[in-house]
Amino acid sequence: MEKVREGGFLMTKIRKLSERIFATILREFNVTEITAAQGRVMFPLWQKDDISFQELKKKTSLSKATLSHMLDILEKASHIKRVRDVNDKRTINIKLTKKNKALQDKFVQVSNEMKDIFYKDFTEEEIDEFEGYLRRLLANLTQYSEKNKK
Repeated sequence: MEKVREGGFLMTKIRKLSERIFATILREFNVTEITAAQGRVMFPLWQKDDISFQELKKKTSLSKATLSHMLDILEKASHIKRVRDVNDKRTINIKLTKKNKALQDKFVQVSNEMKDIFYKDFTEEEIDEFEGYLRRLLANLTQYSEKNKK
């Protein structure tokens, strides 16, 4: 009998539990301006501001409709603005506002708290190895998804 593998099941449990913990820590740090889900969109922008919609879509792995909806909410709350690219008028770039840049520091503190929880009792080498495996899993899933798009 083939051994049952639990990777997907464990990742789902980890995701759900970490989302609840992350939301709790956001409240503890008094971050009420954005949700954890919106933070998923903001994180790539905090790493590199002024990126195209397509690049942000790729970085977040969100569907076009979901990302558009989240950007609508973030734009209405003055966290981001959409700007036409000066070199290609067909391209919409997403830029942070001054209001959001102030929020970034709080969110980084929350993210650091989560990192400490995630990697408690892990060595740097174990973290590097683990994240390497996660990147490989993501690459496998991305490759499959791209191959099977209809």
